[in-house]
Amino acid sequence: MKLWDCIATAVRALLSNKLRSILTMLGILIGVGAVVSVVSLGEAQRAEMEKGFAAMGSNLIYILPGAPNQHGLAGTLGAASTLTEEDAEAIAREAGSVAGVAPITRTYCQVVAGKKNVRTMVAGVTPEYEWITNLTVARGRFINGNDNKTMSRVVVLGRVIAENLFGEMDPTGQDIRLDGRKFQVIGVLESKGIGFGTEDITLYIPLGTFQSTLETAQISGSRGHVVQAIAAQAKSKSEIDTAIEEITRILRERHRIREDEEEDFNIINLESIASQAEAMLGLFRLVLAAIAGISLLVGGIGIMNIMLVSVTERIREIGLRKAVGAKRRDILVQFLIEAATLSFCGGAVGVGLGWIITQLTSLMLTRAGFPIDVSLSGTIILVALVVAITVGLVSGLYPAIRAARLDPIESLRHE
Repeated sequence: MKLWDCIATAVRALLSNKLRSILTMLGILIGVGAVVSVVSLGEAQRAEMEKGFAAMGSNLIYILPGAPNQHGLAGTLGAASTLTEEDAEAIAREAGSVAGVAPITRTYCQVVAGKKNVRTMVAGVTPEYEWITNLTVARGRFINGNDNKTMSRVVVLGRVIAENLFGEMDPTGQDIRLDGRKFQVIGVLESKGIGFGTEDITLYIPLGTFQSTLETAQISGSRGHVVQAIAAQAKSKSEIDTAIEEITRILRERHRIREDEEEDFNIINLESIASQAEAMLGLFRLVLAAIAGISLLVGGIGIMNIMLVSVTERIREIGLRKAVGAKRRDILVQFLIEAATLSFCGGAVGVGLGWIITQLTSLMLTRAGFPIDVSLSGTIILVALVVAITVGLVSGLYPAIRAARLDPIESLRHE
């Protein structure tokens, strides 16, 4: 029997029981759709994350308050009050491997611009923060030394928050209110994407202004003005470890920490954050892939069950074919092709379902202010279809063998 004849016969057999075939394909359809969407979204997220880390620079170091065991991937800003502006100044002055230092403090504010009203993050920073974290101003300018010194009420907007508040209009020169206090917009940043951080939805004001107008916690103590984090940039990638050692030594001395005591600060470099983020993303993808795999397994069991039912229903047909000269191999191939056709159709529809899921997810993230570029590559489609066909062949193998081993005489007697 020719291959094309086997395929045509398989299609006729499946079309003769349309509802049963559709229900059988559901498991494969959902499994393939889940695999396609998980892989596509995972790859898009990984690409965005890599782009975000690259945009931030490879030499970035964050110093966070509190002991190292209090922090996960990025720590909790404001969880402790162990860092000060004076610490940042000491690092900039004494650490030879550090190119620049920028203290940071943050809070959430109600932001009003005209009729728009949103609650978002506001960061108090110094001018060095712009180049240390590799920010790029798209319109206007960033905070300068005079703004910080005179505690000017000026603000720089992240790209997404600027679009949410002003739409397509240029916001520079416009007034907004932060918790009821009037500020003038002096700049808008270019988008950083959603790979890492919240730059696109953050407002930046001078650190001195932040401390005098928005700070709710105590801002000074025995060591100086408290900040929630310090960003530092090593002079080169090869000097990151040296910079961390110097920062650790300086802060231990300033905080009077003895040799047998644990630090009251935590230093994280960008590479360690990237590896942790990649590990978390990989774990998330693994969990979703396991769920998709279970769906494929259920779909495979469904195909095996239906193929066994099909063998039982077509015993006389099998006997008749054997009686007119069909070999075991012909019967085996016939039922394997039916199983493969069933799973292929489910897989093809599943690829379409996966594409729809990725596009809807991309649309929702974009509307939420986190644009992400999701594409469905030919490799993903090919792998998904190969997996679907493989599941069908494996699931249909036992029913096909059973059909091939039927005795033709007994089969013809079957009612």
